[in-house]
Amino acid sequence: MAQSQPELTDDLAVVDWSALKNAVAKDNFDNGRTPLELQASFVATPVRVFALHHGRIVGTARALADGVCNAFVVDVWTDSAYRRQGLATQMMAFLEQRLQGHHVALFTEHAVGFYSKAGYSEEQVGMSKVVGSWLRRLPRGR
Repeated sequence: MAQSQPELTDDLAVVDWSALKNAVAKDNFDNGRTPLELQASFVATPVRVFALHHGRIVGTARALADGVCNAFVVDVWTDSAYRRQGLATQMMAFLEQRLQGHHVALFTEHAVGFYSKAGYSEEQVGMSKVVGSWLRRLPRGR
């Protein structure tokens, strides 16, 4: 009997934000956001995907996009137990289907080979800056 595969969805209602925060923290993919901040990040993102398996989120990806020509992919994460099974490839395809006509950019330190195989080209100059202090905290009650 074949094992079931994770289902891809962009439905925010399927996400238990505390469980997702714990999963990414356990998997050493946590950047310090609280569950509410993690939720706010995904809610504010027009193009997103979650990999859901047996009621648990086992993968995420999202693209900050202007809806015209530019997008930036962030938060591409696959639970360690699900890696090297094609899930990240499926999540990227899910995003790309919704980003037709966009120049899609991303930063990666550890997955250059993965993104190269997916058709991404290395660019020589990339720059970034944290404005103010990292993780401007949301007002209480939000």
